[in-house]
Amino acid sequence: MTDLDLLAHNIEKWAVVRGLDKANPRDQFLKVVEEVGEIAASMARGKQDELKDAIGDVFVTITILAMQNGMNINECVEAAYAEIKGRTGKMVNGVFIKYE
Repeated sequence: MTDLDLLAHNIEKWAVVRGLDKANPRDQFLKVVEEVGEIAASMARGKQDELKDAIGDVFVTITILAMQNGMNINECVEAAYAEIKGRTGKMVNGVFIKYE
């Protein structure tokens, strides 16, 4: 088990102890969005320490969201990578634009 696998497992255990596994996934998604907003705020203010915490919080909240939907975060990331790994495109103003 990798360090990231262990962290995801520990996050899931933490969430179960607190009853988050039985909570409404829609409410959990609001937490995800809140944490994404904290990423934006920390970037706008140039606060690297807050950015690190906010990125970590997004990982925690999406790990719990995946669990609430009968998935685990690793399989979600694996599915996303399988979709993008062969993708081609180009950079436009610092943004990757995929070719259709």
